[in-house]
Amino acid sequence: MTLNDVGQEMYNLCHSLFPICRSITGDGVRQTLKNIKEHIPEIIIHEVPTGTRVFDWVVPREWNIRDAYILDPDGQKIIDFTESNLHVVGYSVPVNKTVSLKELQNHLYSIPDQPDAIPYITSYYAERWGFCLSEIQRRLLKPGDYHVVIDSTLTDGSLTYGELLIPGESSKEVFLSTYICHPSMANNELSGPVVTTYLSKWLLSLMNRKYSYRIVFIPETIGSITYLSRNLDHIKQKTIAGFNVTCIGDNKAYSYLPSREGSTLADRVALHVLKYLHPDFVQYSYLERGSDERQYCSPGVDLPVASVMRTKYGRYPEYHTSLDDLSLVSPEGLAGGYEVLRTCLECIERNEILETTLLCEPQLGRRGLYPTLSTKDGGKQVRNMMNLIAFCDGMNDLIQIAEKINVPIWDLFDIVERLKQEGVLKTVSPDF
Repeated sequence: MTLNDVGQEMYNLCHSLFPICRSITGDGVRQTLKNIKEHIPEIIIHEVPTGTRVFDWVVPREWNIRDAYILDPDGQKIIDFTESNLHVVGYSVPVNKTVSLKELQNHLYSIPDQPDAIPYITSYYAERWGFCLSEIQRRLLKPGDYHVVIDSTLTDGSLTYGELLIPGESSKEVFLSTYICHPSMANNELSGPVVTTYLSKWLLSLMNRKYSYRIVFIPETIGSITYLSRNLDHIKQKTIAGFNVTCIGDNKAYSYLPSREGSTLADRVALHVLKYLHPDFVQYSYLERGSDERQYCSPGVDLPVASVMRTKYGRYPEYHTSLDDLSLVSPEGLAGGYEVLRTCLECIERNEILETTLLCEPQLGRRGLYPTLSTKDGGKQVRNMMNLIAFCDGMNDLIQIAEKINVPIWDLFDIVERLKQEGVLKTVSPDF
């Protein structure tokens, strides 16, 4: 399957998931995971009951919604949940009553600076009800009484998340996390789980994997906190690198957000890959964090998790509005995000610490490693080979060496294998 084919399949999956009304709990999350499970049957779905203590938090009550609308004074339906699931404030309590326009205004949310956008608003931890609408719609409201209906439930239930464990030769793990808790938004919500689904399919297709992979599909914030509360000891011990996968499907910039430490394997490989594949990428500070890296990199957790994105959340005008629709992502944008993250994982798989077995420079000619015909490319290959050997001191890993000699790490993969076969190099440690 070509990269273009993968991009189109990911875009098709976005289409199928887009209408689902997701939140931090509820049937929308379950339906999303059910659809993803059709692509990766190995995923395990977990339910964590309401009231479960998770560090300083408690798993909230489960929220589900069937319908919501507003009827104007003439009995016309002017706001309809079935037309956009962003029309309702997330976690709204049920309501069915008639109110004046003045009272209704206290429960309405719009964006004056983006008059045609419906905002995404939630109230997870304080009970209220509300509707979201465009500023254009709001300006057309006329005096009178309005009938408001939100047919929702807020009951004891559970928080749902998906987990995929892919074994490798080593018990050391690479961690991927993405969230499934936003309603119909394409780049901020669906690009992450869609790209992660196809990264999972690629990993499962590999004949050999050096590392094991732990991949989670969770509600943002409360989901990562819940997952860490149940698995912290294991993943702190086993995780060598991780990525929070979000905002990875548009056609604009590539972005990088570091871990709190900023120098983990995930950071180093992300910077290396972006430098050679997309050198115009935007680099952010950890002070500009805003997603689940807040939990994964928090003091005492300290996981080596970074983020590689297209346009970062909060940095594009459509963010958290109805304008973040399926026109904002594309097969090409999704394929580009997938390619960068897959390359990061490939580099982690091929990274290792190497040491030369010989003193001074090896005699390459008698090993058939020095070209007998002088060509432009031949000279480059020999130069890369000799520079690689010069730094194989049992201290530097391959990513560090690639940085030192100013070549992409993938240009060294075949060279490393040939030098190993000839007994010039040996692996000191398969890990970074």
